[in-house]
Amino acid sequence: MLVYLNGDFLPLEQARVPVLDRGFLFGDGVYEVIPAYGGRPFRLTEHLRRLNHSLGAVRMEAPLENDQWRQIIQRLLDQRMGEDQQIYLQVTRGAYDKRLHAIPEEVHPTVFVMATPLTPRDPALVEQGIAVVTVEDIRWQRCDIKAITLLANILAQQSARDAGAHEAILVRDGLATEGSASNFFLVKKSVILTPPKSNHLLPGITRDLVLELAEKADLPWREREIPVAELREADEVWVTSSTKEVMPVSRLDGQAVANGKPGPMWKKMDALYAEYKAQLQQRLKDSGHE
Repeated sequence: MLVYLNGDFLPLEQARVPVLDRGFLFGDGVYEVIPAYGGRPFRLTEHLRRLNHSLGAVRMEAPLENDQWRQIIQRLLDQRMGEDQQIYLQVTRGAYDKRLHAIPEEVHPTVFVMATPLTPRDPALVEQGIAVVTVEDIRWQRCDIKAITLLANILAQQSARDAGAHEAILVRDGLATEGSASNFFLVKKSVILTPPKSNHLLPGITRDLVLELAEKADLPWREREIPVAELREADEVWVTSSTKEVMPVSRLDGQAVANGKPGPMWKKMDALYAEYKAQLQQRLKDSGHE
């Protein structure tokens, strides 16, 4: 399998970065995960826009133009022509000749991209819903940046696994913000609710698409703060991400969500999402590009 590293396409086992790379020493970098269906990247424009936001927020210039990203990504996807894949894209500030907390004036970014098979959603989990737990949000104040410094997310995810759950929803000052690797929605009295964008949560690409689809389908929705107590009283709960898509939650902190089964609003949204994917794939196939 070929990957891209700093201008070269080379086998993964040959890809190396210096030990003084600031991504390795400090977690000084950002990343994106982009699904690709049938060999075509999904919502690539939106992912690259978020990447550029993250880069600007950490005082890094974009190392490549959008067209260059597209060419690199497509070449990697073409190794498994027509298959569903996921692209991992990472930019660190690069290697410097000594360990230094301050940002060096002369440093060149490290750019890494790879494409790997996309694991489909487990049909059994889609049918029955997943279990989630709530945990205290111990992260920093700039969660809108998709940074590679993910230790707090890892610990939250492991707390969920230790409790026999699949995801953790993070709680800050009594408000549910997002999952450890997802955004979340709840449904109350047939209204779809999700927290508003802020520095406390990542602006999810799938999150935004869900709201677009709800708007087009005339499904009522609102963005507002969600007290954790309200989350526990929801009629439905979902989590969303580029790889999870829209997953129903059937258990929260060991208790059933409503009747403990995926709800009717989730079924509508899941069908809308699948229809959108199918239509987009057809358009991309017909046009030959995004």
